[in-house]
Amino acid sequence: MLRIVAAFIMLALVGQFGAAPARAADAAAFSAGQKEELKKLIRSYLLENPEVIAEALTELDSREAKNKVAKRTNVLVSRRQEILNPSEGTIIGNPKGDVTVVEFFDYNCGYCKSMFQAMSEVLKEDTKMRLVLKEYPILGPSSVSASRAALASRKQGKYADFHLALLGYKGSLSDSVVMVIAQNVGLDVRKLQDDMKDPAITEILVKNHDLAEALGVDGTPQLIIGDVFLPGAVPKQELVAAIAKARK
Repeated sequence: MLRIVAAFIMLALVGQFGAAPARAADAAAFSAGQKEELKKLIRSYLLENPEVIAEALTELDSREAKNKVAKRTNVLVSRRQEILNPSEGTIIGNPKGDVTVVEFFDYNCGYCKSMFQAMSEVLKEDTKMRLVLKEYPILGPSSVSASRAALASRKQGKYADFHLALLGYKGSLSDSVVMVIAQNVGLDVRKLQDDMKDPAITEILVKNHDLAEALGVDGTPQLIIGDVFLPGAVPKQELVAAIAKARK
């Protein structure tokens, strides 16, 4: 349809000015009057055929989606090791599992919390599943603090317990709430607060954000299972099916 529009404009130009430009670059040679007439022709055509705009937007969306998939595929190949092998201590489940599920998440994300139960059940039922956690705090300072605390808990060997407790908490995670949860799972809160200042944690979060942007992750949760991207809160049945497919 876009070609039809272009052809229409060309024919109009031929009729109005006696010749069509050989190349798009020749448009610079149009006089002010010709440019104004061209604008009128385009406007008139679009008013008479408004469906062209919808078709053009649909085509644009389609092209952008294809470009996004192509970009993701390239990143999956070029940065696969970085995707599958995160910083030490951010793996839950079987470290040597035959299927890896990668999850970008934010502790204050309602959809992440709603998927928590399904993910927990799958982890218990599937002893060969390896869950790689990508701390991706995008919902504000309290989310960043929660992720820093979670990553700092690795030094006390409590990352898995703390992660599950934080994600399972019903409500927003303020700094004070995070510390209460930390104490409840047996963490030394003072040590945790000191360890949260470690520059290595900042480096991990920066790398995770960079990777997320490269993959086109624009929200949480975002799962990657094999070469499949699953955005949003994935139901348990769909999660199990995706894992089974990745094993084939």
